[in-house]
Amino acid sequence: MRELLPDLEHWLAKGERVALCTVISTWGSAPRQAGAVMAVSESGGLVGSVSGGCVEGAVLTASKQIIQSGKPELLHFGVQDDTAWEVGLACGGEIDVFVQPLDPALFAELLPRLEADEGMTLSTVISGKTLGSQTLADENGELIAQNGTGPATQSTRIANLVAQAEGEVFHNPLAASPTLLIIGASHVTAALVNIAHLMEFRTIIIDPRKAFMSEERFAHAHKLVPVWPQTAFAELGLTATTAVACLSHDPKIDEPALMLALRSAAFYVGALGSRRVQAQRRERLLAAGLSEQELERLHAPIGLAINAKTPEEIALSIMGEIIREYRSEQ
Repeated sequence: MRELLPDLEHWLAKGERVALCTVISTWGSAPRQAGAVMAVSESGGLVGSVSGGCVEGAVLTASKQIIQSGKPELLHFGVQDDTAWEVGLACGGEIDVFVQPLDPALFAELLPRLEADEGMTLSTVISGKTLGSQTLADENGELIAQNGTGPATQSTRIANLVAQAEGEVFHNPLAASPTLLIIGASHVTAALVNIAHLMEFRTIIIDPRKAFMSEERFAHAHKLVPVWPQTAFAELGLTATTAVACLSHDPKIDEPALMLALRSAAFYVGALGSRRVQAQRRERLLAAGLSEQELERLHAPIGLAINAKTPEEIALSIMGEIIREYRSEQ
């Protein structure tokens, strides 16, 4: 949902009404997963996707009507429908999309938390008398806001609110973005930051060589940390949503980072270098105290085997490998 923010802010600032369209469930070959979101403005603006292009036109038409009526609606598209060919799902997929007017008060509570990359859950009643009712809760299940009421006035467990809902409730987790910690400000790093930005990863570059750390060079990086990896890791922390890519090509910088990262909860750890370099590094890390089991977590040489040559190709291979590991953990 974070990719929708610039357009949503722009439309609301202009005073436009907006419909929020959320994939509730899919069957068969529908291309988007539950939780995918699209937004439509009353002037016909569209951002996001609910089907990769298959049913967007039909959802757009329905959204304009729902903006005018103010009444939420659960839409169903599938191969059994007369409109299957028309909306593009004749291949056998089915999809449920819930469309409702966006509540500006609730969005005002949601926006700063999305921008701060906080994890949340947006829960919506999709059937029954309270159709369209929404609650926003933090990662601990504490209520942040309800639609029509703005910020919560007291701490309330979201489970209690769900129990009071008169209908089916869809919970859409808005997880914090995964973080990519890149060790070394290299040419490959510059390309990797750009690709990671497109993949909605938070990217942080760590390199004690301050002369290499240029904001102009790494415009899409969330943060530049000009210190040694040991110091940076102690400040930033390594969690199950962290990937670490060591690209400095300097053992004094990369190897302390690897010692810590391979013993952490990070879901991915990789290091640049040829197979000969990797063999030498492996011996040094074993001598420094890493176990064989810990070293088995290291992706080295880093990246998928696509015969990459240029910095951009190497960055693509690295990001592909990170995505593969990230999705396999989910």
